[in-house]
Amino acid sequence: MTEKIRVLLVDDQQLIRLGFRMVLEAENDIEVVGEAGDGEVAIAQAAALQPDLVLMDIRMPGLDGIAATEQIVHRHPQTRVLVLTTFDLDDYAFGAIRAGASGFLLKDVQRHELLSALRAVHRGDAALSPRITRMLLQHVTPTLGVSGVSAVSPASAVSPASSTVAGVEVAADRGDAAASLLESLTDRERDVFLALARGLSNAEIGDTLFVTESTVKTHVGRVLAKLGARDRIHAVILAHRAGLVVGD
Repeated sequence: MTEKIRVLLVDDQQLIRLGFRMVLEAENDIEVVGEAGDGEVAIAQAAALQPDLVLMDIRMPGLDGIAATEQIVHRHPQTRVLVLTTFDLDDYAFGAIRAGASGFLLKDVQRHELLSALRAVHRGDAALSPRITRMLLQHVTPTLGVSGVSAVSPASAVSPASSTVAGVEVAADRGDAAASLLESLTDRERDVFLALARGLSNAEIGDTLFVTESTVKTHVGRVLAKLGARDRIHAVILAHRAGLVVGD
């Protein structure tokens, strides 16, 4: 029997937590293991319950969802955080991604969208479309500290020139950074890494490369491990920082 996805609900409004609980507990593969009404309690509950995923409100009194996300991801890297926001692509949502969240949803999300996003994040995908991924990168890449890759100034963020590193076109002024990322990857892993950088899901990568989704999942795991990336979003930012997605 497949283990259920263990979810911690975090929102300062009890009725919203109740609504999400009713939706999630109607699913055979999801179990709500706990609730929290603020960031401090969320951190404590995450430590005590070790959930697979935290559904996290951003705006809460006291310690907000961004600070709570940062601490939970740091202390429990195996736990994914999916944040809830009132407005699409607002600064709070971007702040949560910088803090380590694996995606974000609007609070008025439809039931099927919530369930799809939750399952996607649990299996290693990010709850972000390619469009949202590109917008996210424009917002966070210049300010997000990523180990092993130096910050890119706005002036050098887009270069008209390009070169080729290990068969991959990159921005000309970032060949060294690209080479350091690519050297440990096999050819297939490089293909998967570049697809990740475009914001594709595992299923979309499988269709693009003509392999099964389970094979893609295996490659994604190896890519993240070799790059020392926390998750897919971290890998995406690494790729863009190194100029591996020219003209994106």
